[in-house]
Amino acid sequence: MEAGDGTEETPLPLELSRFQLSEEYGFLLPHPLTELPAPYSPWMEIAHDLPQLIASHRLRSRVHQMPQLSTRHLQGREELHLAHLVLSFITMGYLWQEGEEGTVKVLPQNLAVPFWEVSQALGLPPILSHADFVLANWRRKNPNRNLDTIISLPGGESLRGFILVTLLVEKAAVPGIKAIVQAIRAILQQDEETLHKALQELAGAIGDMSEALKQMHDYVDPAVFYAVIRIFLSGWKDNPAMPDGLIYEGVSDQPMAYSGGSAAQSTVLHAFDEFLGIRHSEESTTFLHRMRDYMPPPHRAFVEEIHCAPSLKQHVLSSGDARLCAAFNQCVSALADLRSYHITIVTKYITVAAAKAKAEQAELGNRAGPSTGKPLSALESKGTGGSHIFCFLKSVRDTTREGMISA
Repeated sequence: MEAGDGTEETPLPLELSRFQLSEEYGFLLPHPLTELPAPYSPWMEIAHDLPQLIASHRLRSRVHQMPQLSTRHLQGREELHLAHLVLSFITMGYLWQEGEEGTVKVLPQNLAVPFWEVSQALGLPPILSHADFVLANWRRKNPNRNLDTIISLPGGESLRGFILVTLLVEKAAVPGIKAIVQAIRAILQQDEETLHKALQELAGAIGDMSEALKQMHDYVDPAVFYAVIRIFLSGWKDNPAMPDGLIYEGVSDQPMAYSGGSAAQSTVLHAFDEFLGIRHSEESTTFLHRMRDYMPPPHRAFVEEIHCAPSLKQHVLSSGDARLCAAFNQCVSALADLRSYHITIVTKYITVAAAKAKAEQAELGNRAGPSTGKPLSALESKGTGGSHIFCFLKSVRDTTREGMISA
């Protein structure tokens, strides 16, 4: 079992290929595999049937019957990423099949051991993260452009929409990622014209990310997201529903705690923050830096490389160039606007949806059955990554805006 780092040569500084980034797809895994080799068909069969197995409360029994497979036949990064995607989705279904009041304390060995081994090979945690849920979970339904997910969970079209809209936000960021590389080279070469163009590109890309995010309203039902989808993205760190974490049987006798999937795990925003010199509060920074542990290591290294590069903000300030200053502020403003819009989305899909779910449940009273989707009381004020969501989102939005250069 080998991941292969693909770093035989020594390319130019910040060459995208050094960090497993694609010129066309950015942080997205280009052309992910959709099937594992035949020996892993027991995993694939369960993974492709997850929504039905969870809905019928049969997933746990199917997992208990699953053979424990060796991971040594997995070859290359693509197979490892698909294995991680499959095992992480099965794990989330297994954990949350019975809701937040029916959790388990132990992940069985036949699932825990291979999941741990694949995670170690990739440098990812043994839990569903943004790297699985979005970056590696897409395929083309036809040669044209229709996209679909590879693995799913309960939530139907709303889940599919949630994943694919998030993917489109990542795709919209690609020109911005390339602009950062161009800008850093321009700073090193004292090429102000190229730097100005790169900053305009970056601001445009961030604006396109906000536009892509608006499609969430078209494809994701807030009631389905809140009552059905959200729990399957929840982790077992800072989660009252699983206060002791989870024991990975055959790996360790001690429980381990990992955060659930979160937009804070997207490398894109970390890269933009580092490049623009945005400084968040100590508490927000601690959480964001912890989220970097949930990124593929080459992506994490890309963010570190930007951090170590010459400071864009200092360069703009010392240049005294009004055009550069305006272009810089345009980038910061666009990033603050994106974060404001994310708050709008979270308000609709969590706060408002929670209030509606509670009101409906109160109205139904004792007639409400278990299938109606009970609100996730343990997670109401927190994101799936374990952050107190509104305090965090508003804080990072405000500190982003504070990063603008005064006239």
